[in-house]
Amino acid sequence: MMMTDLPLDQVRTLLAVVDEGTFDAAAAALHVTPSAISQRVKALEQRTGRVLLLRTKPVRPTESGEVLVRLARQVARLEHDAYAELGLSGAGEPIRVSVAVNADSLATWFLPVLTRVPEELRLCFELRREDEDHTAALLREGVVMAAVTSSPDPVPGCSVRSLGRMRYLPVAAPDFAARRLDGPLEQVLLEAPVVTFDRRDDLQDGFVRRLTRGRSGASALRHYVPTSEGFVDAVAAGLGWGLVPEAQAEPRLRSGRLVPLAEGRATDVPLYWQQWKLDSPALARVAETVTATAAEALRV
Repeated sequence: MMMTDLPLDQVRTLLAVVDEGTFDAAAAALHVTPSAISQRVKALEQRTGRVLLLRTKPVRPTESGEVLVRLARQVARLEHDAYAELGLSGAGEPIRVSVAVNADSLATWFLPVLTRVPEELRLCFELRREDEDHTAALLREGVVMAAVTSSPDPVPGCSVRSLGRMRYLPVAAPDFAARRLDGPLEQVLLEAPVVTFDRRDDLQDGFVRRLTRGRSGASALRHYVPTSEGFVDAVAAGLGWGLVPEAQAEPRLRSGRLVPLAEGRATDVPLYWQQWKLDSPALARVAETVTATAAEALRV
């Protein structure tokens, strides 16, 4: 029924346009003319009765388009697995596995996952760095097939499993702490410079709100450093205080490059693995490897 109602060549064409960003680039990737690409997309829109693409640069799928993009990626995954089981030619071609993962996981525990996936699966990973509070959106849009997320609520069509808790420690450089943090912590943090990842990072503000019982977030004197390693280096350099992943903070605490600000006041962020509900051996093996690695690296 799905084959009749939604021609797969048109669905694949829609995916190519989204992935390549333009009709011309999709035409080059599929070895057809841009006119053929346009005709296929228009035919699919007529068949579904919906606008599927926003003709921007690069093009973006509409909400209806996201549904079909996700379908196209799932079909590609299932086709590859079927070819492999049948022993047909083309089964040895590498398959791309797209995963959304937050920067701190990427910098601490996630990369070893990729090295533990058996090489015979011939997987190519495409990682999308995104805040753990927003990775689920990439699943809904069909951009990725799996994600490390802070949400325990499964995206429609996805399964979810707990990975553990990533612990963050409030720290600062010794000189900064002596110079700017002299006094009750709940008072000085309201004015002291703070390092945050980006404008969506609420970790430091949430910490201060808990200290002050909701009175206020962190200081308006803040520096945005949007890389995990750069964030830690900025705190260690004395640019401001910040919440640093335990795995990155501990070596610097031992060496004296950082000092703790509040013993026993760590912030734990629960992490979950969400992925498409597909009967895919390769994706199942990735999920098993992610879960096992997280169990070694994260807190229960």
